[in-house]
Amino acid sequence: MSMFGGGFGGFNAGGHSSVGAAGKKGNGLPFSGIPTELAEGVAKLESREPEHGDPDVSFDPVADRGGRVAIVRLLAGRPRLLIAAAVAVVVETLLLQVGPFLLQIGIDHGITGRNMPILIAATVAFVAAVLLTGVATAARMRQSGKLAASTTRDLRIRIFAHLQRMSLDYYTTEKAGVTMTRMTSDVEALQSLIGDGFAQFGIQALTMVVVTAVLFHYNAELAIITLLLVVPPLLLLSLWFRRAADKGYERQRDAIATMFADLSESLNGVRVVTAHNRQDRNIVAHREVVGAYRDANDFTGRINAIYGPGSSVVGLLGMAALLFLGGRMVLRGSLTIGELSAFVLYLNAFFAPVQQLVQLYTQYQQARAAVGKINTLLTTAPSVRSAPQATPLPSVRGELVFDDVTFEYLPGRPVLSHVNLRIEPGETVACVGPTGAGKSTLAKLVTRLYDPTGGRILIDGHDLRDITLESLRAQIGVVPQEPFLFAGTLRDNIAFARPDATDAQVWAAVDAVGLRELVERSPDGLLTALHERGQSVSSGERQLLALARAFLAEPRVVVLDEATSSLDLRSELRVEAALDQLLEGRTAILVAHRLSTAMRADRIIVVDDLGIIESGSHAALVAADGRYAEMYRTWSSGVSRVVPDGS
Repeated sequence: MSMFGGGFGGFNAGGHSSVGAAGKKGNGLPFSGIPTELAEGVAKLESREPEHGDPDVSFDPVADRGGRVAIVRLLAGRPRLLIAAAVAVVVETLLLQVGPFLLQIGIDHGITGRNMPILIAATVAFVAAVLLTGVATAARMRQSGKLAASTTRDLRIRIFAHLQRMSLDYYTTEKAGVTMTRMTSDVEALQSLIGDGFAQFGIQALTMVVVTAVLFHYNAELAIITLLLVVPPLLLLSLWFRRAADKGYERQRDAIATMFADLSESLNGVRVVTAHNRQDRNIVAHREVVGAYRDANDFTGRINAIYGPGSSVVGLLGMAALLFLGGRMVLRGSLTIGELSAFVLYLNAFFAPVQQLVQLYTQYQQARAAVGKINTLLTTAPSVRSAPQATPLPSVRGELVFDDVTFEYLPGRPVLSHVNLRIEPGETVACVGPTGAGKSTLAKLVTRLYDPTGGRILIDGHDLRDITLESLRAQIGVVPQEPFLFAGTLRDNIAFARPDATDAQVWAAVDAVGLRELVERSPDGLLTALHERGQSVSSGERQLLALARAFLAEPRVVVLDEATSSLDLRSELRVEAALDQLLEGRTAILVAHRLSTAMRADRIIVVDDLGIIESGSHAALVAADGRYAEMYRTWSSGVSRVVPDGS
């Protein structure tokens, strides 16, 4: 909008402020400290920063779970920024409406009245108003930008913290791309609304109020006639657009989430896609997904194409009626030329916000749909969480008891049924059985990734549901089948569960699992940066790093989920040697795919038919000639074919 009330350009005709900050932590690079010449500025910046929370506060999945996002509450939490932005909006709006008034004075009293001093004064005042409007616009953009950045920063942290609290079942049912959409495009839609949309809405709405008052001041009769011709059709058109936009932008958010999910899956599985020549078919499938997003955009584009030009036509017809009626008043002498000129410009200023409000309502609908998706996430409570009365788990010896445990992933389809098992402190128990029998489920129940559907699990007599998750997992080490290495250095990954470990403790873990050769040949030793997901090291070395991570954490109970199943023979021997160091004196549950690993355990349990069907040492189970003996004979014959006698 211009100083003439709209349509002629100006300081901020609907532009968006963009405030963002990017930072990296944990990238393995040493921090050399803040330069002396910047220290004073950093201190001032920190003094103005809001409280971001103590990074040493213990994590509790009970705290701050759920709760809907309300834009009003987000803004109300920052009263100073909100008030400063509101004041800037009011000042900017009032200054924008000074132009037509000064024009009327210049025409009626300067040009028509042939009074040069008044004409000069009106011109100087006009220029001053333009400059002051620029200052007010800059102040408004700065304050609203800071408000948006602060609000969405806290929202992103809140979403991330909630995702950290969510249980494993959430991530097995929800697509990663959909979850990423909540943190990216959904939050960005809200940031755009807060950073520029609300300010523009305030300016345009206040402009309509001020202009209406001015129109009645100039000529009430002309104002009433003009508004009656324009407002009713605009109102009906706006009500239709609101209903159509609600539907359109909800569909658009769903489509973009599906598109992100498909993209994420394709990128994560790119090696499989390439190996099986799925590129062409994946492109076709993604074309369908992108096509659905295009269709959603086409729908919103169609309704905007109706509403935007429709409102323009109504406004222009109103201007035509004003020109005819106002011109007759000028001819009769009841209205001056300057007043008619100001009236036309002010009426234009009344209709220009309508065009802006079309775009702002579009922006609002996008943010509203995004908030709905965010609220769906934030109100989803984790299925596994610490009870309000949960107490910290004291140091344990490592006794584990499954007491009549039943578990089902889907209602009515049990995976384990009435399982009873006691594991003595320091005992190593291997779980073997066919795929899908429930071996890994037993391991997940011990670490409380899931809770039993029936029965209970005890550690040293404590029901897992009566102790805090943090204290439980501090005493349980987990080594998965596919160890995940994070972006960072070798040291970062080894000390992941114990970041305060000393270099001596890290090196002790390195030597315990036989990783010294890898560290010493790496260009920067422990500070060598790993590629994404540890692709710069071999599968065996990734598994050894995971074992070193568990060793350094010093758990009382260790859970290994098929830790050697994907390794070659040489790597398996290295990992098994490291396992001997890790399991020494600790209670352990080994989910074993290879019987060579299971045979190292103190006891072997065979899991099948929803429970434990055999239990005993390797020799005892072979002698019993049951299910395990059958598995052992099959495994032995396979080994003998691979390595024939006398070779």
